[in-house]
Amino acid sequence: MELQAGQVQVHDGEKQLLYKTTGTCCQYIEVAVKDSKLTKCCFYGGCNGNTQGVAKLVTGMETEEVIKRLNGIRCGTKCTSCPDQLCRALEQLQES
Repeated sequence: MELQAGQVQVHDGEKQLLYKTTGTCCQYIEVAVKDSKLTKCCFYGGCNGNTQGVAKLVTGMETEEVIKRLNGIRCGTKCTSCPDQLCRALEQLQES
């Protein structure tokens, strides 16, 4: 299944989203959630080691816990970060 940026798709009870980030080096974040757990997290662009680490740490976690822990994290002087943008993506999935 081909994901289109900004459009939530559902397949076998799993919500999927390709999220277009703003204000970060990472350009997109691909996420999937099933039964309130993050089943996929993939960052496109950004600091490769850091984004891979974040993705591995959050995969399998409850989405609410991810948002609680990562919401509002800043990167340098930017008002957001890749982890903060992940929270925005998860919030968009929750609202769909």
